[in-house]
Amino acid sequence: MKCILVTGGAGFIGSAVVRQLLAETDVRVVNLDKLTYAANLASLPGAVDNHRYAFERVDICDSDALRRVFAEHQPDAVMHLAAESHVDRSIDGPGDFIQTNIVGTYRLLEAARGYWSTLPADRKDGFRFHHISTDEVFGTLGEDGFFTETTAYSPNSPYSASKASSDHLVRAWHETYGLPVVLTNCSNNYGPYHFPEKLIPLVILKGLAGEPLPVYGKGDNVRDWLYVEDHARALRLVLEKGRIGESYNIGGHNERTNIAVVRSICALLDELAPDGAPHDRLITFVTDRPGHDKRYAIDADKIERELGWRPEETFESGLRKTVAWYLANRPWWEAVRNGSYCGERLGLTEAATPTSKTGGAA
Repeated sequence: MKCILVTGGAGFIGSAVVRQLLAETDVRVVNLDKLTYAANLASLPGAVDNHRYAFERVDICDSDALRRVFAEHQPDAVMHLAAESHVDRSIDGPGDFIQTNIVGTYRLLEAARGYWSTLPADRKDGFRFHHISTDEVFGTLGEDGFFTETTAYSPNSPYSASKASSDHLVRAWHETYGLPVVLTNCSNNYGPYHFPEKLIPLVILKGLAGEPLPVYGKGDNVRDWLYVEDHARALRLVLEKGRIGESYNIGGHNERTNIAVVRSICALLDELAPDGAPHDRLITFVTDRPGHDKRYAIDADKIERELGWRPEETFESGLRKTVAWYLANRPWWEAVRNGSYCGERLGLTEAATPTSKTGGAA
């Protein structure tokens, strides 16, 4: 029985990967997570009772703990999703992003390399280190064009700069040491179990509460939206069939302005939770964040051409599923909001006008 080590498996995308691995494969899964503010083991219902699941509360910056985990669990692959991931937070406090995303990735690479170098030939040949990254490393686009796997890196926020750095480290460990790696860069994810500092879950929950719906600037920034279950399926495919040393862009083919996303959520809330209708009366434009990239759009032709992956959800179908999930899973998000996060705006700097309780817009 093969074993996959998933870092950040209690996070939003990582938990989707773990849920799919447990439900749709026969592999053993080791979930390695520090359990920072956005991680939530409640996003893995039933996992603790599955004999193929193990949890390790470990910081990827802890080299000794990483070496122990590799030696004890003997993984056949690593899916590296552990990261600080919120742009607003990186603007206000970049240090955690440098430490986790750069130093942590370096230490994980070294632990993986040390373990991989001791494996017998057959297991060594089959080992994979899959680094999961973001399209934000490429910077911003104009009104047309797409990010491809060969687009030059041009990160504009502390978060994207830290992820770009980790991408470069992974490539260097492949070229220098021969570590068998694959990389993926994805567009904006959304779906169930999403921590509500991000735009879509934030707007859903604030809409249900009748609170202002914060939109940065004019709301004309464009993102390509990817349903998280589609992304998890793509990640599994790249791990299994991706070419060593290659990177693959994963996008949802769903470009939308932020204001269009917010209005779509309002329309679904009007339909599915009509007590607060019309919800678009709550839309509130707030001061834009510093360095706000104008447009992201992914060219996902390579992963479709080489591996046969395409997203199964349209933005409309995925968003409807997402809103319905939040309506049906109030205990999950109430527990989150009653804890460390209560919907405040994040990442304020002197360049932004403070706006109390408006939330982390996008």
